[in-house]
Amino acid sequence: MWYHVAKPSEFLVITGRGIDELKIAKKAMVLPFQKCTRIDVSPVNYTFEVNAMSTEKLCFLLPAVFTIGPRADDHNSLVKYARLLSRHQHNSHDVKELVQGIIEGETRVLAASLSMEDVFKGTKDFKREVFGKVQVELNQFGLLIYNANIKQLVDVRGHEYFSYLGQKTQMEAANRAKVDVAEAKMKGDVGAKQSEGFTIQSAAKIDVETKVVTAQRQGQGKMEEIKMGSEVKIFEIQQEAEVSEANAKLATKKAAWSQQAKMAEVESEKAVAIREAELQQAVEQRNALTKTENFKAQFLSRANVEYHIKVQEANGEYYQKQKAADAILYEKEKLAEARRIESDAETYAKKQAADVALYTKTKEAEGLVALAEAEGIYIRTLLSALGGNYIALRDYLMINEGIYKDIAKFNADAIRGLQPKINIWSNGASEEEMSDGTSARKGNGAMKEMSELYRVIPHLLQTVNEQTRMLPPPWLSTCSTNKATPSESA
Repeated sequence: MWYHVAKPSEFLVITGRGIDELKIAKKAMVLPFQKCTRIDVSPVNYTFEVNAMSTEKLCFLLPAVFTIGPRADDHNSLVKYARLLSRHQHNSHDVKELVQGIIEGETRVLAASLSMEDVFKGTKDFKREVFGKVQVELNQFGLLIYNANIKQLVDVRGHEYFSYLGQKTQMEAANRAKVDVAEAKMKGDVGAKQSEGFTIQSAAKIDVETKVVTAQRQGQGKMEEIKMGSEVKIFEIQQEAEVSEANAKLATKKAAWSQQAKMAEVESEKAVAIREAELQQAVEQRNALTKTENFKAQFLSRANVEYHIKVQEANGEYYQKQKAADAILYEKEKLAEARRIESDAETYAKKQAADVALYTKTKEAEGLVALAEAEGIYIRTLLSALGGNYIALRDYLMINEGIYKDIAKFNADAIRGLQPKINIWSNGASEEEMSDGTSARKGNGAMKEMSELYRVIPHLLQTVNEQTRMLPPPWLSTCSTNKATPSESA
């Protein structure tokens, strides 16, 4: 253990065992497994120039100096600072970038809502607005702005607003000075004439006022004499009345003093008696309190002995139950470990079986791939031997595999048991031998063909009916079928 003491401008930040988040203190005993860090809370000056733009799209530089440091008088602010920024020195580059980013952001936002004239004329209000908004943002880091100073606004190269404004002001001042000189000369000439007339008027006016004042003072003197006489008589009457009133008050007070003296004697006698009674009561209370304390001491000692006995018994019972619970817990842990080992063994066995099955499938797939590659080489060799004739290759493969034989067998099985009925009709016309050995039919023209067609239709419908059990339309079934006779059936 080490005892740490912080400097006047430092605080100790302690974390580790026994501390929920962190502890802020000026002095503390750092225990093992605890870490102590020192944070400096002295304020630091940050000087930079903010490049901002007004609502007229005019750029300007705002030099500023901010004195910022941790809020040392607020515990919550110190906790925020220690949690967020304690790993950085508060004058480091990271903290400076953080502060500068906040100030630049708030300054640009505020400047964008104001015109250049408003920014220039209302520097005090502009500073107060920037100060307030930046402080709100810095509160979340536990920082406080001790002082803020905004210097004179500076032009940006290419935006010489203030230079042009200064030139304008100088020209206006020069012109105003010329006008003032001319006005002063005019006022001097006019004033000289006015002074002469005013002197004459004032002299006449003073003479008149002097006569009026003299008459007023004479009248006031007579009034003062009358007033003084009246006040003297009133004062004498008031003095006589006050003397009479004082004599009456004196007689009343004498009577009251006599009465108070008698009452004081009676009260003193009664007070002595009351004090004696109070003292007697206090003595009795003291005796009773002493007896009570004796009884309390006896009962308290007896209760302490019984308490310690019961505590020892409870500790023994607790130790026995704890040992029993530890034994049950150890047994359950061993049982869980055995189950875990058994589960691991089953998982390993399943994994090995899966690996064997995967290896078997992989080898089967490799065999199929090798067989397919061999068959491809065989087919390419046959195709090359047949001169690239795919039809000859197909016929060879079908003959070699016995596919034609199987097709013939399937066709035979398909028509087996159909027992088709075949009819052959003739139209009854005779053939005549020609002298050159050929034969020719008798009859001629389109009528002969039509008659043959009508002879065939009835027999065709009859065959369809026998094969499919389908009947012809009623209008067709009335046709005569005796014109054609079957000559042969099989």
